[in-house]
Amino acid sequence: MLELRPNCECCDKDLPPESTEAVICTFECTFCAECAESVLNNFCPNCSGNLVPRPIRPVAALKNNPASTTRILKERGCGANE
Repeated sequence: MLELRPNCECCDKDLPPESTEAVICTFECTFCAECAESVLNNFCPNCSGNLVPRPIRPVAALKNNPASTTRILKERGCGANE
């Protein structure tokens, strides 16, 4: 089951479970669509995999399968020199 991480690893933007702005890689690294496009060229800086829209978990399913609350943030952001 996807973790549904709560924030963008680059800019720390909140990405709640219903967000249509969240993108992920195959390892569930999570970024906002803006960082994915403008900074990362739609590739994960951690694994080099492609980034795709993260699915939305229906509200009813969140009750028994909550989203993660663990925030992951790249210490120096996701600049071109990472």
